[in-house]
Amino acid sequence: MSRINTNVSSLLAQRVLGQQNTSLTKSLERLSTGYRINRGADDPAGLIASEALRSEKAAISAAIGNAERAEQVVNIAEGGLQEVNALLLEVQSLVGQSANEAGLSEDERAANQLQIDSILQTIDRIASTTSFQGTKLLNGTYDFQLSNQAATVNDVTVNAAKLEFGDTRDVDVLVTQSAQRAGLFLSVGAAAFDLSAATALFTVDVAGTLGSRQFTFGSGTALTDARDAINTFTDVTGVSAAVSSNGIVLKTTEFGSTEFVSVEIADAAGQAGNIRLLSALDENALASAGTTAFSAAATPIRDAGQDVGAVINGVAATSDGKAARINTDFLDVEIELTNAGATTLGNINAVTISDGGAKFNLGPNVDILNQTSIGIGNVATRNLGTESNGFLSSLASGKTNNVKSGDLGAAQKIVNDAIAQVAGLRGRLGAFQKNTVGATIRSLGVALENTSAAESAIRDTDFAEETAELTRSQILVNAATNVLGIANNQPQSVLSLLG
Repeated sequence: MSRINTNVSSLLAQRVLGQQNTSLTKSLERLSTGYRINRGADDPAGLIASEALRSEKAAISAAIGNAERAEQVVNIAEGGLQEVNALLLEVQSLVGQSANEAGLSEDERAANQLQIDSILQTIDRIASTTSFQGTKLLNGTYDFQLSNQAATVNDVTVNAAKLEFGDTRDVDVLVTQSAQRAGLFLSVGAAAFDLSAATALFTVDVAGTLGSRQFTFGSGTALTDARDAINTFTDVTGVSAAVSSNGIVLKTTEFGSTEFVSVEIADAAGQAGNIRLLSALDENALASAGTTAFSAAATPIRDAGQDVGAVINGVAATSDGKAARINTDFLDVEIELTNAGATTLGNINAVTISDGGAKFNLGPNVDILNQTSIGIGNVATRNLGTESNGFLSSLASGKTNNVKSGDLGAAQKIVNDAIAQVAGLRGRLGAFQKNTVGATIRSLGVALENTSAAESAIRDTDFAEETAELTRSQILVNAATNVLGIANNQPQSVLSLLG
């Protein structure tokens, strides 16, 4: 080289040295931070993908936290309900003891009533004080708010419902099959029994879901007297009687396919007449076929009831007697219809759900698909029980079903209903905790692992690869530095030409 104003070799060496220093700096940055992508220039597409995955990770982590919080809420509610259940069992025992009138003194019954009063007060206190972070759990705070309940609807239980913010949901019931009681018609042909002899006896066995009883009537016994005799044991057999068209109609007290009435004529005693089935379409009408003479009814003649057939909001419902239920991801509701509603085909605008329920967001996205809810009703004594049998508060002193002077049979039915309600609520909460919350936590945990792995593959530094790159950059920097030194010394050779 004979020109010294421009050292091209030095410029080349400087450019290469700068590139190697940049590569070395980048390797040092990646190794010190642990990230392959520290800024958008490192990998624009990778940065976009990794930030999207980071967002998903944050949402999934929040969802896991929500599910764990939901489990804590359910645990607290379950603890309160467990104590209520134990108290109800104690009431059951006290009611049973108090029914033993001849073996119990007045003072003992009074002591039992005192205990029941204390238990009822404790149940009300548990219902009003069980809370999570100040929010009451068992006083109806998390029950669903209902309005516009139809007159043909006896009771509505909303176990779960997903509602958009500010939205309401109408619950429509299409009755496709009437609910029926089991029934038989004993046609006598007159207002009284007319047997073959004055000393003859007409003996009939009547059986129902609860039990059976044998009745014997003499010649001249009025059908109204026979009706009254059968109705005396309705609580034993589950069958009631009514007089109609010179005959006796026997029907079960409850509706549904599990109900039945059976009649067996043990001795017809020359009584003319027959047993007729009731219509499969109308329990108040006689069937067109199925007539059996008394003389041929030595074996039981039996009829079964029928469950209501219903479609709720377009979903075929499961039914039991007059009650129909659907359980879907968006709506879990059970509706008990009145006799008029359950026996008349057609559409019923049953109720409107406006708000309520314990709502949890158990997914990474805030939308109705990731939302879940569960209704937690008020377990105060005024709410435990049913409209038909009564409520637990009626067992208090001075109320209708107190154990000192009240109806103990009715009291036991109320306690049984209350125990079933609390047990049912505990079961729903347990299923929600195990199958919804537990499964959600497990699935979200897997999703978090896989999302983190995907984000790591894009963004994190591969130390094996980067240390190799660091070593390479260090060697090249040293080499470029030496070359630059040689290039800078090369113009010195021109001095030899000047002598």
